[in-house]
Amino acid sequence: MQVGAGGVLRHNPHMYVVTGGAGFIGSNLLAVMEARGMGPLAVIDRCDSPHKSRNLAKRTLAHVIAPEQTFTFLDEQAETVTAVFHLGALTSTTERDVEKLNEVNVRLSRALWTWCARRQVPFVYASSAATYGNGDSGFDDDGRIEALARLKPLNPYGASKHAFDLWVAQDLAALNPRPPLWAGLKFFNVYGANEFHKGSQASLVPQIYPKAAAGEAYALFRSHNPDYADGEQLRDFIYVDDCCDVMLWLAGTRPKSGLYNLGTGTARSFKDLAAAVYRASGHQPNITYRDTPADIRGQYQYFTEAEMGRLRAAGYTKAFTTLEEGVTATVQKYLSQPDPYR
Repeated sequence: MQVGAGGVLRHNPHMYVVTGGAGFIGSNLLAVMEARGMGPLAVIDRCDSPHKSRNLAKRTLAHVIAPEQTFTFLDEQAETVTAVFHLGALTSTTERDVEKLNEVNVRLSRALWTWCARRQVPFVYASSAATYGNGDSGFDDDGRIEALARLKPLNPYGASKHAFDLWVAQDLAALNPRPPLWAGLKFFNVYGANEFHKGSQASLVPQIYPKAAAGEAYALFRSHNPDYADGEQLRDFIYVDDCCDVMLWLAGTRPKSGLYNLGTGTARSFKDLAAAVYRASGHQPNITYRDTPADIRGQYQYFTEAEMGRLRAAGYTKAFTTLEEGVTATVQKYLSQPDPYR
């Protein structure tokens, strides 16, 4: 037992809740927490595909809760919840159902924020670099209302993530209750194990790997921007283990709350990424090009690079995994193995 506010005795909290825990980043976070001896662990998600079930198969979990039971479960377990990692979302950048996106990515996020504020539970949630749109306004993770208002996401998914970031800023400005630690993470291009359920929305690492392993050619998108050569479109690629380390550092250290970019701070080309997959697979790069599909060409980002000053200023000092190191780990520890799931 410990003494809380007002001298009221409460149980020592100890449970970590991960929404979207059967997904990509969520399942990796659970693996890292389990390896560190953290727990009990609770997942809020729907294992609606064999891949998502496999993402959780190796974990020892105290609870796996259907999304519609979220708040019943949280209320029942309120005295034991140490932190909520909200990674559950509709993540398809081609989703056009705005109402569905708002229901999952905005309204559910608001309700979880409110619950964590009322119960004084740390809240770490997934935003996205998609909130930056084409990057004309830069990639500064400034959480002020006026700074957020300048951003123009290019697709409904990015708009839904941006809407919640803006709601948080407005809620803070209204001096409403807030979680004791909150962090919105603007994930850039994350890659790693357990992406199979994402299909065409997975990072290029698992998409390229079958061709690379066979020594066959893989066709990257051709550039339709005269400022970029084919394959030289640039992204800030970050290994999922680095994302997990940052999330656990935030929840454990409780530095200054706020929005934080989560990339490496160094943009690399798709050609670099593809070459790393081939070399990790034991083959020389064999890269060709195809036209970017017309339906996404107008929303295509040619450059993203996280400004990492705020996270560093908050006290996170670890170096990020290089692209070559992270791709090699993904290929050799997971994708090339008989059981490729983490």
